[in-house]
Amino acid sequence: MKEVIVTTNSFEEEVLKAETPVLVDFWATWCGPCQMLAPTVSAIADKYDGKVKVCKVDIDENIALAEKYGIEVIPTLVVFENGKEKARKSGLMTQAELETLL
Repeated sequence: MKEVIVTTNSFEEEVLKAETPVLVDFWATWCGPCQMLAPTVSAIADKYDGKVKVCKVDIDENIALAEKYGIEVIPTLVVFENGKEKARKSGLMTQAELETLL
């Protein structure tokens, strides 16, 4: 399963009500570090398929979500489990660092 594109309207269903832990990538199309991190996020989606759901939120299209979760720097990756935030990290990271976050 590849990353799921999530919007303000689908966030509750896709992330907060998910059966598995969810990694949410808050990003923007103009963000260079976000583009550099994208292949790593895709690799996590492939490696943890069925164990972790990977979602992407474009902050420019979903400003209310970015504000609600206090996203001030992108990329910011947030792990949700049972509808609650469990971990977060901002900036570029290696796949190993991302796996540690999970």
